[in-house]
Parts: sequence; structure tokens; C-alpha cells
Amino acid sequence: MNIVDIIIKKRDGNRLSNEEISYFVKGVTDGSLPDYQIAAFLMAAFLKKMDAEETACLTMEMAQSGGMFDFSQVEGFKADKHSTGGVADTTTLILAPLVASVGVPVIKMSGRGLGFSGGTIDKLESIPGFRVNVNEEEAIAFAEESNIVLMSQTDDLTPADKKLYALRDVTGTVDSIPLIAASIMSKKIAAGADGIVLDVKCGSGAFMQELESAETLASIMVEMGRHVGRKVTAVISGMDQPLGMNIGNSLEVIEAIEVLKGNVGGDLLEVSLTLGAYMILMAGRVNSLEQGKYLLQHHIKNGMGLDKFRELLVQQGGNPVIIDDYSLLPLAPCKVTVFAQKEGYLNHMNTALIGRASLETGAGRAYKEQPLDFGAGIVMKKRLGDTVKEGDPLAEIFAASDEKCENAAKYLQQAITIGIQRQPLPPLILKTI
Repeated sequence: MNIVDIIIKKRDGNRLSNEEISYFVKGVTDGSLPDYQIAAFLMAAFLKKMDAEETACLTMEMAQSGGMFDFSQVEGFKADKHSTGGVADTTTLILAPLVASVGVPVIKMSGRGLGFSGGTIDKLESIPGFRVNVNEEEAIAFAEESNIVLMSQTDDLTPADKKLYALRDVTGTVDSIPLIAASIMSKKIAAGADGIVLDVKCGSGAFMQELESAETLASIMVEMGRHVGRKVTAVISGMDQPLGMNIGNSLEVIEAIEVLKGNVGGDLLEVSLTLGAYMILMAGRVNSLEQGKYLLQHHIKNGMGLDKFRELLVQQGGNPVIIDDYSLLPLAPCKVTVFAQKEGYLNHMNTALIGRASLETGAGRAYKEQPLDFGAGIVMKKRLGDTVKEGDPLAEIFAASDEKCENAAKYLQQAITIGIQRQPLPPLILKTI
């Protein structure tokens, strides 16, 4: 078998056999294929696409390219969740302890942020002492003790995906639905969960800006999961404004705690409850989505969700005192407030530009190895549909220097549109598959 023949076959729009895809993934994993041939394959797949069977084969080969976690000894239905990425998307820190508090084990491997899409691991690492590097034996022990583990991806998990992801990022092949689906689902399958709830973002701050492409991605991932014996539900949710009010690592930790305390509602709470309810529904703990949301809300009111978050902190070395003393979390020293320049209604947010503003503060990464400022970020003061007067604060920006704050402020001003007439609000949950 020859890699050049495989590249030419896909370049010409022909379907690859399982053996050819297996040969390609093996070459990626063991290093026998040079980057230029891998990049050529990725571009051919990007331009000529891959069908459902090819995508499923690529997914399983990537999942099996490294270690496969086995959590079968942990009693109960193990639930997992994945988001395709957005701005102020802090749902994992909310729904994981809530779902675990009702007796459904959550063993979740998360990644670091790239671009303006914040990573759960970065948020956890902003908590003093919190340890994200957990091995399989520890994860099993933690799950048996507390029903919750939030950990970074281990080095041997889907090594083929790590190589392909890095090359896609620098070859203009990121926005390929089959490649995105294979990347996401290979990691989720290798991570060993029984069921997965996918949050597929759609809107100005998402990879998928149109509903049709979001539906296509969601459908492919659901079908792939079911093909390998996993329960999968995909929720397509809106990203036409930041999901929460806080953008940035320690700032998002604070907002998650405030939600668990019952002090914050709105879109962030609603999406967290929806995703969490589907997780406990597929685990058989409730009979309907409505029952699931009610049960999770009850565990906010009675404090059990917050108690589970505290248990998670103690378990993985984090300082639980942060729950009552946010001053123990990092906060950048410089602050700039962005004010409305006219009155009217806040009718539009370019969420990608707001994400770019957060990058300027130091809260996100422009490249993989870039260090983060855990205390940098943005606190939004208004949401879509709000009435705005001239001089009203739209956002507060935190960064290490006034220059970084001012650079972020320029992007924020460009991102927000204030109009004379109030426009209809975009839907939050667009579709469930």
C-alpha cells in the first residue's frame, strides 16, 4: 500500500477503503509518514470530503491509536459531555458536579483552550493547587469515591488526533465536518464513557455559524457514537452572544460557583441544565428532560451541587476556600470599562470579536504553547435585547497592562451594535438530535 496512491485517490473524490484509512492513521501515529504527506491527505479530505463510513472508520482508527480507558469497574452509567467551543461557555464546571450529585458518575477528560474557545483545564488550573493530571487508576478511585473526575487528556490518548489536530490548525483544514467529527468522537470513545451529550455551538462565536452545518456535524457525531455502542445526544445551542457574563479563566470559575450557589440564572444556567438533564436522562435517572432539569435545579437549591464541587476541589488538591473567598483567585491588576456611545437597544454581538478581545487581555491562546494570564478577561454588563443609555457600562476588561486593556476595548466596541428598535432575540436551544 502506498500513501501517494491514497492521497491521489481521495484527491480525485473516490471513497477510501477501511484498510487505506487504517494505513494512513498508523503512519501518522508511528511517525513513518512525513508532515507534508499528512497535510496533503488532510487537504484532499477537506476538499473532496469523506462519507459517513469513511468518517466512522477514521474515528475508530484514531480512537485506537493509543490507550483506551476502561471504567467498567465504576458502578453505574458513566456520562460525558463535550462542547464544540464558545465564549464564556462554563457549563462543565456547573453540570459536572450537579450530575454527579444525583448519583451519575462523570469522568470527563477536557482539553486546553485554543483561540478564544476557553478550555476547561485552563479554568481548573486557575484554582490554586488544583491538579488536572490524573492517571487511570486515580480516576477510577476518584469516581468510585465521589462520582466526579475532571482531568486533562493523557499523553497516550488518541496520539493520531494530536498530530492531525496540530497540522489541521496550520494548513487551513480545520473547518472540515468529517475531520472535526472524527477528532471529537475519537477522544470521547477512547475516554470510556457509556453516554455522551454533545453541545454543538452555532452562531457568530462558533465554528459552525449556520444551523445547517451545525446539524450536519451533530448528526454525524450522533451516528458515529451509536455505531460503536455509545448513547449520544447532540444539543445545538446558540453562540450569538457570550453564554455567560464572565470571560476568562478565574472569572468563569467565579461565575460557575455563583450559578451553583443559586445566585446566577440566564442562558448559562439554562444550557447547563439542558445538557445535564440529557446526561441523567440517558443514564435512566429520570424519565423526561423536564424531570431532569427540575432535579438539577433542586440540587442547586439544596446545595448538593455546590457540595459536590467542593468535594471535587478537595479530591484534586484545589483550595475549597475559594468558594467563599474569590480574592484567593487570580485577578489581573489593570481595569478598563467600555461604555455605550449612544442609547438604544443592544441588538447584535459579534461573539468572535468579543472572543478576540479576550485574547488581547491574555485570557486565551493564539498558539498552543502560549502561557495564559489566569486573572485576565472580560465581565460583560449587558446582554442582547437590553436597553442601553449613553454612558452605560457595557463591559469591564481586566489585563496585566493598560495597553492590553485598551487593545481589547477596541475589539469590544466593534463587536457591539446598538440600534433604535429592539430586535427579536435569537433562540438559545436551536435543535436536539
